[in-house]
Amino acid sequence: MNGTIMKPDLLIATNGFKGTWPSIEYGAWLASTLEKKVALLGVTENLSPAAIDDHHPLEDIFARAVELFQQNGVEYSLEVQNGNSEEVIPRRARLGDYIVVLGPLGRPQLRRMLTGRSIHHLMEEITQPILYVPASKLPLKKILICIGGLGYEVTAEHIAMQMAMKSRAELTLLHIIPSIDLNYPTAKTVSLHWQHLAETDTPVGRSLRQALTIAKSDGLSVQVKARQGNVVEEILAEYREGNYDLLCMGSPYSANALRQIYAPNVTAEIAGSVACPVLTARFKRD
Repeated sequence: MNGTIMKPDLLIATNGFKGTWPSIEYGAWLASTLEKKVALLGVTENLSPAAIDDHHPLEDIFARAVELFQQNGVEYSLEVQNGNSEEVIPRRARLGDYIVVLGPLGRPQLRRMLTGRSIHHLMEEITQPILYVPASKLPLKKILICIGGLGYEVTAEHIAMQMAMKSRAELTLLHIIPSIDLNYPTAKTVSLHWQHLAETDTPVGRSLRQALTIAKSDGLSVQVKARQGNVVEEILAEYREGNYDLLCMGSPYSANALRQIYAPNVTAEIAGSVACPVLTARFKRD
């Protein structure tokens, strides 16, 4: 695909919570589709001494996962570590070049209120691409790629396009123009020509043209959309109206300290609000 070859294998993490099963299902499908190996990481969290001899939920989920990997012809390895998932998963992820596949960890509501959502913390700590799967939505037919205009989405975009090629999924490239008065030339150009952004000589216009060129050269069906308003609200509105199977977003973590609209909490907020997988990857300079 125009020299952009996705190399990472998959690291799938579970703490035994039943809500992580869709991420294992989706990870098995993705590994089979892209011919990747899987490392399945089980995290044993805070077992009381009295529970040491009890049947641990990881046992059942590992047994089901092994059967699933074998059915899909996926090469896999299994490992278990003790600790809190929010600490163990990023530490393990740093040991390899992975796409990290995650699901909801089943945290109590009080804990979420006090410490925030686990996915937000994990997005801060994990430098590799993350595929967050609150629900497994297959077959993959429609992918929404959010284009911010500063290039943060390129890494995730390349992965999504490979998934689209294998699945022959349709792509939609979406840019949101925020409803704020940005009084400088580029912002004015975007606001005036928001329905034809791909034709403008702006950062987002160039990003859209580059993505369109790659998609079309790979024979993919692709369209461009733009919306005006609150970034989170408009992405969620497009997701609902378009009934997408995968959302793809960039993240500016560890990138330039420029002011931008796709702040890290936008991706985490989207991930916590949709019932389909969300692919996100940090911006990396070549």
